[in-house]
Amino acid sequence: MAGTDSPKSSRRSFVNWLLGTSAGSFAVAMLYPVARYLIPPEVGESSASSVALPFGPEEIGPNTAKAFRFGNKPGILVRTDSGELRAFSAVCTHLDCTVQYREDISHIWCACHNGHFDLTGRNVQGPPPRPLDAFDVNVRGDEIVVSKRT
Repeated sequence: MAGTDSPKSSRRSFVNWLLGTSAGSFAVAMLYPVARYLIPPEVGESSASSVALPFGPEEIGPNTAKAFRFGNKPGILVRTDSGELRAFSAVCTHLDCTVQYREDISHIWCACHNGHFDLTGRNVQGPPPRPLDAFDVNVRGDEIVVSKRT
């Protein structure tokens, strides 16, 4: 009788093993993308110390601004009413929201908590605890080069 139970027993063990590994594989296949989404890969700080902007000085009028990428963070280039170009990090110093330029009040403005920065980058209203990081701006012919201050 032991000889007749053995093939059924081994078949049942094989089916149980097959179902168990299939269920485990399915669980891993479902959980892996979720884990990759919840725990994103480390992104290092860009080592770029300067960047040439994809637009020229003639493309930005007085009392206007344009956004640009400085490494992996946004930046903002502002042309004042007097024609001077100024560049800042577009990351608010309060909660890392992206700031924008408001032509109507001639301020750099953070919409998250109504933070205001003047055109020197200094915080003048709202919760931001410190000024925006300022960049140096150099115009070389038809090219604008923005670089970190040393």
